[in-house]
Amino acid sequence: MAIRKPSIKLMKKSTTPKKIVDLGTAGAPLDHGHPFYFGFLATAGALISLTLLRALAGASQVFVLILISLFFAAGLNPAVEFFQRRGLKRGPAVALIVTLVLALVGLFSWIVIPPMVDQLNLFVRNAPELVSNLKNNSTINNLNQHFGIVDLIQKKLNSSIHDGQFVISAFGGVVGVGKAVLSGAVSLLTLLVLTLYFTASLPQVTNVAYRLVPISRRARVASLADAIIGRVGAFVASQATVAVIAGIFALILGTILHIPYTTPVAVLVFVCGLVPLIGHFLGCTVFTLIALTKSPFTALIVFVSYVLYVQVENYLVMPRIMKKSLAMPGLVTILAAMLGTSLLGLVGGLLAVPVAAAIMLILEEVVFPKQNQA
Repeated sequence: MAIRKPSIKLMKKSTTPKKIVDLGTAGAPLDHGHPFYFGFLATAGALISLTLLRALAGASQVFVLILISLFFAAGLNPAVEFFQRRGLKRGPAVALIVTLVLALVGLFSWIVIPPMVDQLNLFVRNAPELVSNLKNNSTINNLNQHFGIVDLIQKKLNSSIHDGQFVISAFGGVVGVGKAVLSGAVSLLTLLVLTLYFTASLPQVTNVAYRLVPISRRARVASLADAIIGRVGAFVASQATVAVIAGIFALILGTILHIPYTTPVAVLVFVCGLVPLIGHFLGCTVFTLIALTKSPFTALIVFVSYVLYVQVENYLVMPRIMKKSLAMPGLVTILAAMLGTSLLGLVGGLLAVPVAAAIMLILEEVVFPKQNQA
């Protein structure tokens, strides 16, 4: 039997040594102290930082929605755990809480929005007459004779209402109204969906976050984080209590003064009371405008009474409630709400007090014990 010899082509391919290419020798390392090297790194770092800042600014609305959703999820978590302790699993408990919240929102819309629209139309129709009645005051009439302020406002109102452009111009045109409504609806739907997901998966999210911490400190960090989440839930409950008190005050005041649509006004004050500081400004404005449709004197009584109530709430009611639920001094609560509102507006007002509570907890559990041992 003949032995088949390998081909010459294969033998040449397997026996021919590879040609070594000289790629040169490695040069000296870069001089990290050279001005060009430093300038290049500084410029590259500045460009990357600027790009990241512009990207974050462009997505700021998304981050705001995520922060508010996390805040609401932490606030709803105590209610979910309450039903879990009664035997429900987390999924059905979250579904029950969300159903109750949607029912309350639907009830609020059904009670408040139609009368509010009617009252706003009545106020717009009566606005020229209300402005004209300001001339009955001698001081205002004297200022009007010298500067013509009331006459100018009345002329503007008459022309705007007569041309039917009052509401359209207030919202920046028909397109502006459509954009505002569409943007608000999308943001509300996104907020609702994110809150639902965060509430349902809050234990899984926290467990994943805890795994990023070294195992030697994981138990301590988890205990502190759970305590912070509990304080956020306590803040939501406390703010709801304060809002209920504000709604009851508005209901009693509106009933005594016989203000139209007292019940919708009280519900609106309750909703505005859920927002620290800014909420009462909005509630007082709407309450005063609605009282103005009855008489300027009634509006003045409402305004003064509401301002006095806000002072009582800020310095007596809220510090006591927050101190019991968040273990925070009243001065810290007020300062945190003021600073958060001035820095970030509505979102800052919502997040300032629980963030301050979290900082106080870290100080008490971490910083102060280390200082005592030093």
